[in-house]
Amino acid sequence: MENRTLTKATFRKLTNEDIGQLVMQGCSSEDWTLIEVTDDFIPDRIRNSNFSGHVRLGKFDETITLFGGIRFETGIYNARLHNCNIGDNVLIYNVNSYIANYNIAPRAVIHNINQLAVEGKCAFGNGTRVQTINEGGGREIPIYDHLSAHMAYILSLYRHRVKVIEKLESLVQNYVSYITDTKGYIGYGAHIINCENIRNVKIGPHASLEGVCKLQNGSINSTKEDPISIGHDVIMDDFIISSGSKVMDATLVSHCFIGQGCILDKHYSAENSLFFANCQGFHGEACSIFAGPYTVTHHKSTLLIAGLFSFLNAGSGSNQSNHLYKLGPLHQGILERGAKTTSNSYILWPSRVGAFSLVMGRHYKHSDTSDFPFSYLIESKDESILAPAVNLKSIGTIRDTQKWPKRDNRKDPNKLDHINFNLLSPYTVQKMLNGIKLLNDIESASGKSAEEYSYQGLKIKRSALKKGIELYKMAIWKFLGNSLITRLQNKNPNSNERIREILKPDTPIGTGQWIDLSGLICPAKALKQLLNAIEESSIQSLEEADAVLKSIHDNYYNYEWTWASNVFTEFYGKSIEEFTVEDVIIITENWKKSVLEIDRLLYADAQKEFSMLKRTGFGVDGGEEVKELDFEVVRGEFETNDTVKAIKEHMTKKENLGNDVIARMQEIIDIQKQSN
Repeated sequence: MENRTLTKATFRKLTNEDIGQLVMQGCSSEDWTLIEVTDDFIPDRIRNSNFSGHVRLGKFDETITLFGGIRFETGIYNARLHNCNIGDNVLIYNVNSYIANYNIAPRAVIHNINQLAVEGKCAFGNGTRVQTINEGGGREIPIYDHLSAHMAYILSLYRHRVKVIEKLESLVQNYVSYITDTKGYIGYGAHIINCENIRNVKIGPHASLEGVCKLQNGSINSTKEDPISIGHDVIMDDFIISSGSKVMDATLVSHCFIGQGCILDKHYSAENSLFFANCQGFHGEACSIFAGPYTVTHHKSTLLIAGLFSFLNAGSGSNQSNHLYKLGPLHQGILERGAKTTSNSYILWPSRVGAFSLVMGRHYKHSDTSDFPFSYLIESKDESILAPAVNLKSIGTIRDTQKWPKRDNRKDPNKLDHINFNLLSPYTVQKMLNGIKLLNDIESASGKSAEEYSYQGLKIKRSALKKGIELYKMAIWKFLGNSLITRLQNKNPNSNERIREILKPDTPIGTGQWIDLSGLICPAKALKQLLNAIEESSIQSLEEADAVLKSIHDNYYNYEWTWASNVFTEFYGKSIEEFTVEDVIIITENWKKSVLEIDRLLYADAQKEFSMLKRTGFGVDGGEEVKELDFEVVRGEFETNDTVKAIKEHMTKKENLGNDVIARMQEIIDIQKQSN
């Protein structure tokens, strides 16, 4: 199959014979001299069509098969074309109005549409300003074809770095100027079938548009490896949609960027919002949101508004509001990565909810639980109750971290977003360290005998406070032990001196605060270096900035160790420069104990899913025996559940690893004793 583009072909004017045949086939033109054709052009397959302006035509000598096995000969039938370049073996069939100002690549199909046109100079959605996070403005960003979640994070949330924002917006404007054109583009093999009006839209290769109602001022950045689909009754204006994404079934989109692998479907409505890798929106509504990777909302009456989210699972009827203003919308909120909201939950902005936390009920306290990750925020008797760290023992949290990498829909080799899936990282562990200190301070301020404590209008029960500290310590030991053992593995730590040499960080970057840059977990110092380079103009293109962000992501584990090695001094009470074999044994023992205890808690939590109470509703027409059998057939047996098996395998693997490390360290101690 030939893949010749019109820019590579040679052209000639129509011959009198060509013109005569076209006229006989029902075609007309304002000026036949403005039409050019390839040397191997045959006019047989151009019928009942009108041409105006400058037109170039390729050859048409193949057939194309559409859905249902219907075969069409390529060519132009029943259409009006103005200022268009048509590639080889394009099929244009039944255009009710006209096609104007488009370059159409080979093998594209345009079948039964109303209008496809570009007017004037157009950037195809690039440069559109989206009022993300705060619907009143102040955080609006210009979207562009290659926007990543991380660059959008900087553009929207680092407004205080005025020069950085000015430089970045200038770079975006350079790109907008570069791609601005008076002609649109339809990519190789794209299908546009039974669509109404498409104006000022750029459409990439292999895109599928079927039954679309209206598209205006946008880019459909489809690729061969990861095509885009847009379906029936969709209306979109001022948009950019990235490879592998789907917008279907009467979805409404206005002033939005849609990242790679996203699905917006089932009458979803979104305006002034950003959706990044693998987001899903069904039924509900989004207004001025920053939906970081894996933000998911599947339910009717669910509203996400004026907030920053990532790895979010929003329950049915979840809602936030910012109505307590007098001069216009101002308030905004943050649900940090991995948060979940239950059905009919409500949060009054401004508020901030810590990573991997569960929100249940209605909350009006404007609280900030960012230093209490893995918590429950629950309403009880009109009070907001905080249960710190309890989500660390939830099997649902583990299941989420297992499913996210498996649900990466992106097939495009050029991935815009760099996603770190780690549950425990310097980002979450630093918050646990802060959380332990806060909980101890809260207890000291109110006395250890108090039954209940107060924090920012939240209530914390004494038992929850104690358990929170205990769970955080276990998780920190788990993280630090993982880091230490990983660092020592396969490096022959055969003496105290060798251990210290191995444990020495490879880079100074990593100490201090860490940030979740909407999926990319990075040291604040690394981000600061990037921002300084942009400000000083040593980075002079968006591509260079993206390359630095990718480098930060690729070097995560080096940076992580630098951070962890410093934390040992605070948490363990001894610097790595002083570590001995005995310290490795102590840390490994604490690690093993913590890992196994957390796994036991997860195992127990999973076991609840198989209790007799959870079998209610099974075996509808039988007794207990039928109920058990029905439950097992539908849900499976507890011990054969994939997640349960993974926990048991993890426990065995980690216990063996811990025992092996301790045994190796003990051998070194024995050798040292013999040599002395």
